[in-house]
Amino acid sequence: MATDTTTDAARIGALADPIREALYAHVASHDDAVGRDAAAAALDLPPHVAKFHLDKLVEAGLLDVEFRRLSGRTGPGAGRPSKLYRRAAGTVAVSLPPRRYDLAGHLLARAIERSATGIPLDDAIAAVAHEEGERIGAGGTTDVDGPELDRLGGVLAAHGYEPRIAQERMLLANCPFDSLAREHTGLICAMNHAYVRGVADGLGCSHLEADLDPGENRCCVTVQRTGAAPVQSAR
Repeated sequence: MATDTTTDAARIGALADPIREALYAHVASHDDAVGRDAAAAALDLPPHVAKFHLDKLVEAGLLDVEFRRLSGRTGPGAGRPSKLYRRAAGTVAVSLPPRRYDLAGHLLARAIERSATGIPLDDAIAAVAHEEGERIGAGGTTDVDGPELDRLGGVLAAHGYEPRIAQERMLLANCPFDSLAREHTGLICAMNHAYVRGVADGLGCSHLEADLDPGENRCCVTVQRTGAAPVQSAR
């Protein structure tokens, strides 16, 4: 039987092919499952080529498959269900999806050191996380004329958050601190919240508000333009 390390190596190896890497990235960027034809059209590939590589990603454990009628119709005449692909639920140990446990450890260590001066630990965590986020944001101001949500999304995407922007609101499809947040939810989510606020402040995004707004299968932080109408979050 293959070890976990061997399995992860095989999964990473499956992405060595540039077509498979592009198809994986395309499927992973969508909240809903993606069909072969849609993926082929998006990447300008023949459908049979897209199907071959998508199925190889399934074999490697990087994608899951489901069958659904895209028309929404049922019964006789509704047609055969389509084969759809979505990112597999498991985590590849190397970086799929991206995790930043090194950053979490760095921030928590700095906070513990600062708390030794008499500052409550919760306050110290929030302060060092905001400072680090602000430093990252200050280095990401190249597109100073772009919309604030797009600018913030660009920086957060580079750090593994996988932002999704719609209706002046940003959801973060990936939590870089996933397993830590599951086991130490209050502590890590507060740190994450302060970090994202810091990135926004470092970018000078004065019209954005980051909120703690946990939802299923995504980061606990959402970002919204100040004054935008509240949007019901997915639960």
